[in-house]
Parts: sequence; C-alpha cells; structure tokens
Amino acid sequence: MNQTQPGVGMEQSLMLGVEGVKKTILHGGSSELPRFVTGTKVTFHFRTQLCDDERTVLDDSRKVGVPMEIVMGNMFKMEIWETLLGSMRVGEVAEFWCDVIHTGLYPIVAKSLRRIAEGKDPVDWHIHTCGMANAFAYHTLGYTDLDQLQKEPKPLCFTLELLKVEQPSEYQRESWALSNEERLKAVPLLHGQGNMLYKQGRYQEATLKYKEALICIKNVQTKEKAWEVPWLKLEKMAHTLTLNYCQCLLRMEEHYEVIEHTSDIISQHPGVTKAYFLRAKAHTQVWNEDLARKDFQKVLDLDPGMKKAVKMEVAVLNMRMEEKREEDRLKYRGMF
Repeated sequence: MNQTQPGVGMEQSLMLGVEGVKKTILHGGSSELPRFVTGTKVTFHFRTQLCDDERTVLDDSRKVGVPMEIVMGNMFKMEIWETLLGSMRVGEVAEFWCDVIHTGLYPIVAKSLRRIAEGKDPVDWHIHTCGMANAFAYHTLGYTDLDQLQKEPKPLCFTLELLKVEQPSEYQRESWALSNEERLKAVPLLHGQGNMLYKQGRYQEATLKYKEALICIKNVQTKEKAWEVPWLKLEKMAHTLTLNYCQCLLRMEEHYEVIEHTSDIISQHPGVTKAYFLRAKAHTQVWNEDLARKDFQKVLDLDPGMKKAVKMEVAVLNMRMEEKREEDRLKYRGMF
C-alpha cells in the first residue's frame, strides 16, 4: 500500500483498521516494513503535543536526550503506541492524531517517563505511606499539566521517529522487558546473585541485584488485587528483598535510608521482627538512643530467641552513646 510521501504536505489520512487514529508521514523510512513479533524491542523518539492551536508540547524525548524503548506484546500501558509503531519503517518520522479513547493512560505513562528523565526511580518500589496518602488526598501525579490532562482527557498528537527494531534473539533482555512469568523466574536468581555479592563485600553491586528483583516483584504485584493471597505472597517476597537491601545500606553507612525503608515495612506489617532489628541498628549508628532501645525491646517481644543478638547490639549502642557523651563533653568544655 502506498503511503503519503514526504513533501506531500500535512493532509491526514485515516489509519486503516484503527478507530480514532490519523497518520501523516513527515519523512519516509527504509523500504521494508520490519517484523513486529511479541518480544521485539523498538527504539524510538517521541514528542507529545496537545491538539490545540498552540500545539502545546507535553513531552519530548529529544530534549531529554534519551530515546524510548518498548517491547512489543509486553503490556505497555500505552497500547496504542505499539499499534502506531507497527505501521512504521526504520527511519520514518510520522505524526499520529489519537482520539481520547487511546490517550486516557498517557498522564500515568508520562509521569514515569519524567521521573526517569529526572534520575528518579519510575517504579516507586518502596511506596511511602505518607506519599500514598497524599496521592489519594490530592489526586495528583506531581505535575500540573498531567493532573489537568487526567481530569479532562483530550486527543493527543504523537510525533514518532522509529530508530531501531530488534528481534527477541538480537538483544539481552532486561528485567523491565520480561513477561510477568519471566519476572517471577528472575527473582530468585537475582536474589541469589545479591546474596553472593553481599558475602563478597560488594554491597553496592548487591543493592542493584536486590533492587532489580524488587522491581520485578512490584511490576507483577500491580496486576494483583491488594491484600489478597497472591498479592500478600509477593509482598512477603518484597519484604525479604528490601531487608537484604537494608543490610547492604547499613554496611554502606546509609543509616537514614535504612530507617526509611524499615519504617515503611513496619507501618504496613508491624510483625516483621527483622525490620525492627535493622531499624534499631540504624538508630544506634545515628545516636537515636531511645528509638533504638524501643526497637530492640520490640524485637524481644516478637522473638525471645533473638535475646543473644539483641544483647550484643545493645552493648554496641551503650558504647556508641558513651563515645557520644564523651565527644560532647570535650566539645562543650572547649566552648566554655
């Protein structure tokens, strides 16, 4: 089928077989249409604009400097993008007008993409309770234009440039590119690799393995109903990984981050003994004496068999506090 060629103008043509989509080719690509099978990785640049007179730009991957990658058939939230890309040739630039039936989830997708561009974790594998409460209280995505679009969905114009198409056998698949079944199989492997790295004292590398496993779990967990049995099983797996992650953080002296993660677990599941134990150790290192003692006592209440380990850690706490008092005494003596 002959498509509009570059230079013909901006006249839009209805995209065959897809309701609510119009396509205009701005620049033709290579002659052959690629094979887009399940598992094909597609790399492309995109620009998203409102279809208003000002053609307001919402997002532009070229400005960020990093192209987008999706894997076909991997339940990407913006399903229409798979359809649009599947009509393109490598090197082609095309503009697609998409009606609201296809754009409702764009604000959520855009939030993740913006978090990546800002160097933040797009998945929020540890979700703070306060953050959840804020989201429910204010119904905000954290970006005014996306909040507005979520309240009032509108047609959007996507300008896509197809850069590269790789078949499943042609690239190393990362955890985000896996199916849910593959993600669950990857978790124990990543967990084991993290444990091995921890034993070798390679704590930074271990945290990356634990975090990748957590991302796999959280991605699968979003498909389950909260607090039902499959969700709770995944939650238990996530706790184990988070606490291993925290053990690495303790070794790396990231004590406040340990307090943050363990507090998240405790606020939702107050019976996790190890969370109190690691939080107590972190409190010890930052001289939060009362909080450390309170957490150590909670460990003993939950598991009296931890008495020996707690006794050793309380001795460390006593020593830390004595050192702090001596340090303060010398400091104030110097002042007066």
